[in-house]
Amino acid sequence: MGNLTKDKAETGFMATLRNSPSTDEFIKGLWRENPVFVQVLGMCPTLAVSNTAMNAMAMGLATTFVLLMSNMLVSSLRNFIPKQVRIASYILIIASFVTVTDYLIQAISIDLHKSLGAFISLIVVNCVILGRAEAFASKNNMGRSFLDGLGMGLGFTFALFCLGGVRELLGNGSIFGFALFPDSFQEWIIMILPAGGFFTLAAWLLFFNALKEKRAKA
Repeated sequence: MGNLTKDKAETGFMATLRNSPSTDEFIKGLWRENPVFVQVLGMCPTLAVSNTAMNAMAMGLATTFVLLMSNMLVSSLRNFIPKQVRIASYILIIASFVTVTDYLIQAISIDLHKSLGAFISLIVVNCVILGRAEAFASKNNMGRSFLDGLGMGLGFTFALFCLGGVRELLGNGSIFGFALFPDSFQEWIIMILPAGGFFTLAAWLLFFNALKEKRAKA
Protein backbone atom coordinates (compact mmCIF):
# COMPACT_ATOMS: atom_id res chain seq x y z
CA MET A 1 0.00 0.00 0.00
CA GLY A 2 2.84 2.33 0.89
CA ASN A 3 4.63 1.63 -2.40
CA LEU A 4 1.41 2.23 -4.33
CA THR A 5 0.94 5.62 -2.68
CA LYS A 6 4.57 6.50 -3.37
CA ASP A 7 4.20 5.55 -7.03
CA LYS A 8 1.12 7.70 -7.37
CA ALA A 9 2.92 10.64 -5.78
CA GLU A 10 5.87 10.26 -8.13
CA THR A 11 3.68 10.09 -11.23
CA GLY A 12 1.12 12.69 -10.20
CA PHE A 13 0.66 16.23 -11.41
CA MET A 14 3.01 17.78 -8.82
CA ALA A 15 5.79 15.34 -9.70
CA THR A 16 5.36 16.13 -13.39
CA LEU A 17 5.40 19.84 -12.64
CA ARG A 18 8.48 19.53 -10.47
CA ASN A 19 10.37 17.47 -13.03
CA SER A 20 9.45 19.64 -16.01
CA PRO A 21 12.57 21.47 -17.32
CA SER A 22 10.49 24.50 -18.30
CA THR A 23 8.90 24.79 -14.88
CA ASP A 24 12.26 24.33 -13.20
CA GLU A 25 13.72 27.32 -15.05
CA PHE A 26 11.01 29.49 -13.51
CA ILE A 27 10.89 28.03 -10.00
CA LYS A 28 14.64 28.02 -9.37
CA GLY A 29 14.79 31.83 -9.36
CA LEU A 30 11.99 32.08 -6.84
CA TRP A 31 13.52 29.76 -4.28
CA ARG A 32 16.44 27.41 -4.97
CA GLU A 33 18.64 30.03 -6.70
CA ASN A 34 17.03 33.22 -5.38
CA PRO A 35 19.31 36.11 -6.44
CA VAL A 36 19.31 37.75 -2.99
CA PHE A 37 18.68 35.07 -0.36
CA VAL A 38 20.76 32.32 -2.00
CA GLN A 39 23.24 33.90 -4.43
CA VAL A 40 23.51 37.20 -2.49
CA LEU A 41 23.66 39.29 -5.68
CA GLY A 42 22.45 42.81 -6.41
CA MET A 43 23.11 44.04 -2.87
CA CYS A 44 23.39 47.71 -3.84
CA PRO A 45 19.70 48.24 -4.81
CA THR A 46 18.59 45.61 -2.29
CA LEU A 47 19.91 47.62 0.64
CA ALA A 48 19.54 51.12 -0.80
CA VAL A 49 15.91 51.27 -1.95
CA SER A 50 14.22 48.76 0.35
CA ASN A 51 13.35 51.33 3.02
CA THR A 52 9.68 51.12 2.00
CA ALA A 53 7.54 48.42 0.43
CA MET A 54 6.59 50.67 -2.50
CA ASN A 55 10.19 51.49 -3.39
CA ALA A 56 11.14 47.83 -3.06
CA MET A 57 8.32 46.66 -5.33
CA ALA A 58 9.02 49.36 -7.91
CA MET A 59 12.72 48.52 -8.09
CA GLY A 60 11.97 44.80 -8.18
CA LEU A 61 9.48 45.11 -11.03
CA ALA A 62 11.77 47.47 -12.95
CA THR A 63 14.61 44.98 -12.63
CA THR A 64 12.29 42.13 -13.66
CA PHE A 65 11.28 43.97 -16.82
CA VAL A 66 14.89 44.68 -17.80
CA LEU A 67 15.98 41.13 -16.96
CA LEU A 68 13.11 39.59 -18.91
CA MET A 69 13.54 41.69 -22.03
CA SER A 70 17.34 41.53 -22.10
CA ASN A 71 17.26 37.74 -21.63
CA MET A 72 14.94 37.33 -24.59
CA LEU A 73 16.91 39.65 -26.86
CA VAL A 74 20.28 38.15 -25.92
CA SER A 75 18.87 34.68 -26.55
CA SER A 76 17.48 35.64 -29.95
CA LEU A 77 20.81 37.22 -30.99
CA ARG A 78 23.13 34.68 -29.36
CA ASN A 79 24.22 33.19 -32.71
CA PHE A 80 24.98 36.61 -34.22
CA ILE A 81 26.95 38.31 -31.42
CA PRO A 82 30.72 37.71 -31.77
CA LYS A 83 32.28 36.21 -28.65
CA GLN A 84 34.89 38.96 -28.53
CA VAL A 85 32.30 41.69 -27.94
CA ARG A 86 29.58 39.73 -26.17
CA ILE A 87 29.88 41.52 -22.79
CA ALA A 88 29.82 44.96 -24.41
CA SER A 89 26.83 43.88 -26.48
CA TYR A 90 24.98 42.59 -23.43
CA ILE A 91 25.60 45.86 -21.57
CA LEU A 92 24.32 47.84 -24.55
CA ILE A 93 21.16 45.73 -24.69
CA ILE A 94 20.60 46.05 -20.93
CA ALA A 95 21.25 49.81 -21.01
CA SER A 96 18.63 50.24 -23.75
CA PHE A 97 15.93 48.57 -21.66
CA VAL A 98 17.02 50.47 -18.54
CA THR A 99 16.51 53.72 -20.45
CA VAL A 100 13.00 52.60 -21.42
CA THR A 101 12.29 51.67 -17.79
CA ASP A 102 13.61 55.01 -16.55
CA TYR A 103 11.25 56.95 -18.81
CA LEU A 104 8.31 54.69 -17.94
CA ILE A 105 8.76 55.23 -14.19
CA GLN A 106 9.16 58.95 -14.76
CA ALA A 107 5.93 59.02 -16.77
CA ILE A 108 4.02 57.01 -14.15
CA SER A 109 5.18 58.82 -11.03
CA ILE A 110 7.67 61.65 -10.62
CA ASP A 111 7.78 61.10 -6.85
CA LEU A 112 8.62 57.42 -7.26
CA HIS A 113 11.27 58.29 -9.82
CA LYS A 114 12.85 60.70 -7.33
CA SER A 115 12.69 58.12 -4.55
CA LEU A 116 14.56 55.54 -6.59
CA GLY A 117 16.98 58.17 -7.87
CA ALA A 118 20.21 57.00 -9.48
CA PHE A 119 19.50 53.37 -8.65
CA ILE A 120 17.28 53.08 -11.73
CA SER A 121 20.27 53.81 -13.96
CA LEU A 122 22.43 51.47 -11.90
CA ILE A 123 20.26 48.54 -13.03
CA VAL A 124 22.65 48.50 -16.01
CA VAL A 125 25.45 47.15 -13.82
CA ASN A 126 23.27 44.85 -11.72
CA CYS A 127 25.24 41.59 -11.69
CA VAL A 128 21.99 39.58 -11.64
CA ILE A 129 21.02 40.81 -15.11
CA LEU A 130 24.45 40.61 -16.73
CA GLY A 131 25.06 37.25 -15.07
CA ARG A 132 21.87 35.70 -16.46
CA ALA A 133 22.63 37.08 -19.93
CA GLU A 134 26.10 35.53 -19.91
CA ALA A 135 25.39 32.31 -18.02
CA PHE A 136 21.95 31.39 -19.36
CA ALA A 137 20.36 33.49 -22.12
CA SER A 138 23.42 33.30 -24.37
CA LYS A 139 23.29 29.49 -24.24
CA ASN A 140 19.53 28.72 -24.36
CA ASN A 141 16.50 29.34 -26.55
CA MET A 142 14.10 32.23 -26.10
CA GLY A 143 11.43 30.24 -24.26
CA ARG A 144 13.77 28.98 -21.56
CA SER A 145 15.41 32.40 -21.31
CA PHE A 146 11.99 33.99 -20.81
CA LEU A 147 11.17 31.63 -17.93
CA ASP A 148 14.62 32.08 -16.41
CA GLY A 149 14.34 35.87 -16.54
CA LEU A 150 10.80 35.85 -15.15
CA GLY A 151 11.71 33.52 -12.29
CA MET A 152 14.87 35.39 -11.34
CA GLY A 153 13.12 38.75 -11.63
CA LEU A 154 10.18 37.74 -9.46
CA GLY A 155 12.59 36.13 -6.98
CA PHE A 156 14.49 39.42 -6.79
CA THR A 157 11.21 41.33 -6.36
CA PHE A 158 10.09 38.96 -3.62
CA ALA A 159 13.37 39.46 -1.74
CA LEU A 160 13.16 43.24 -2.01
CA PHE A 161 9.55 43.20 -0.81
CA CYS A 162 10.52 41.05 2.19
CA LEU A 163 13.09 43.66 3.17
CA GLY A 164 11.00 46.70 2.30
CA GLY A 165 7.88 45.38 4.02
CA VAL A 166 9.65 44.67 7.31
CA ARG A 167 11.58 47.94 7.29
CA GLU A 168 8.51 50.06 6.56
CA LEU A 169 6.38 48.14 9.05
CA LEU A 170 8.82 48.60 11.91
CA GLY A 171 10.21 51.96 10.82
CA ASN A 172 6.94 53.72 9.93
CA GLY A 173 4.26 51.41 11.31
CA SER A 174 2.72 51.07 7.85
CA ILE A 175 2.72 49.03 4.62
CA PHE A 176 2.42 50.84 1.28
CA GLY A 177 1.65 53.97 3.28
CA PHE A 178 -1.31 52.45 5.16
CA ALA A 179 -0.90 52.66 8.94
CA LEU A 180 -1.26 49.31 10.71
CA PHE A 181 -0.50 50.29 14.29
CA PRO A 182 -2.13 52.76 16.69
CA ASP A 183 -0.64 56.19 17.32
CA SER A 184 1.03 54.88 20.47
CA PHE A 185 3.32 52.62 18.40
CA GLN A 186 6.98 53.56 18.84
CA GLU A 187 8.61 53.63 15.43
CA TRP A 188 12.01 51.99 15.01
CA ILE A 189 13.71 54.82 13.17
CA ILE A 190 16.84 52.77 12.61
CA MET A 191 14.91 50.43 10.30
CA ILE A 192 14.47 53.11 7.62
CA LEU A 193 18.12 54.16 7.91
CA PRO A 194 20.94 52.36 6.00
CA ALA A 195 21.84 50.28 9.06
CA GLY A 196 18.29 48.90 9.12
CA GLY A 197 18.83 47.40 5.68
CA PHE A 198 21.80 45.37 6.90
CA PHE A 199 19.95 44.19 10.03
CA THR A 200 16.89 43.14 8.05
CA LEU A 201 18.92 41.38 5.35
CA ALA A 202 20.87 39.49 7.99
CA ALA A 203 17.64 38.36 9.68
CA TRP A 204 16.12 37.15 6.41
CA LEU A 205 19.31 35.32 5.41
CA LEU A 206 19.36 33.63 8.80
CA PHE A 207 15.73 32.60 8.39
CA PHE A 208 16.11 31.19 4.88
CA ASN A 209 19.35 29.37 5.69
CA ALA A 210 17.73 27.78 8.76
CA LEU A 211 14.71 26.76 6.67
CA LYS A 212 16.97 25.33 3.97
CA GLU A 213 18.91 23.27 6.50
CA LYS A 214 15.70 22.01 8.08
CA ARG A 215 14.37 20.85 4.71
CA ALA A 216 17.69 19.21 3.86
CA LYS A 217 17.57 17.17 7.07
CA ALA A 218 13.93 16.16 6.60
